[in-house]
Amino acid sequence: MFRPRIVSLCAAFFAASPALLPPAAAQLVAESGVVLPPYAQIADRVVGAPAILDVRIRSATRIKGPEAANVAAGHQRFYVEADVLALIRADAPLPTRVGYVVDVPLDTRGRAPKLNKRRVLLFARPVAGQPTMIQLTTLDGQRDWSAELDALIRRIAREVVAPDAPPAITGLGNAFHVPGSLPGEGETQIFVQTANGAPISLSILRRPGEQKRWAVALGEIVDDAAAAPARDTLLWYRLACGLPRALPTSSLADEDPANIAAAREDYRFVLEQLGPCRR
Repeated sequence: MFRPRIVSLCAAFFAASPALLPPAAAQLVAESGVVLPPYAQIADRVVGAPAILDVRIRSATRIKGPEAANVAAGHQRFYVEADVLALIRADAPLPTRVGYVVDVPLDTRGRAPKLNKRRVLLFARPVAGQPTMIQLTTLDGQRDWSAELDALIRRIAREVVAPDAPPAITGLGNAFHVPGSLPGEGETQIFVQTANGAPISLSILRRPGEQKRWAVALGEIVDDAAAAPARDTLLWYRLACGLPRALPTSSLADEDPANIAAAREDYRFVLEQLGPCRR
């Protein structure tokens, strides 16, 4: 049933939220050929959503008039009621049927897609005082369901809630470069600041006649088991999307210009090896 008061409450979220639409490039392609959004884009949504739901839309009622005054061009606003098929992630219990507001893009003919009976994945948060209502956390918080996207979301969600999950990065601490005994030999170590204070450090090794090697350590001690993170993992995401784009001067206590230059160069090497954070 359409509930104008609840719609008004939810519509306020869209008025205050920036547009976050999926980029056209740098998408993942599953083995089945299904094109997935970039890992970092989905990781952003998972990290920022207290609730992730797999639902089937039961009804969709278009919202017009003042409640839709701030809808972006090429979109229409709907109040949706959906049956919950599965809770992928939830900080609190949710009912088996939920209502929410969504802005959907129009097709090339200027028509809204048919939403009834559509299976979708939602990135959302509960609405205080409204147990049957949820708010999408971003404007693109409703995604068409596919087995591949479902699997990716679940994999990231498991990584996020794991006891040893890498924390968000807030900045860089001390960094220093120590030259070796041979020309071209040396090691740079960079300490990373995190949201929960957990230690993360980067080490970059130089050996004459060899490619540079770098590793990340999650702990106080850097041992031989440390390695560079695999791409499209939560640790890769934390580094690629959280590290500053340059080594700040405040991190460099060494007054030797050659060591400072080497540390900066090694940090750039790490960023290049991680690759861009495509959101």
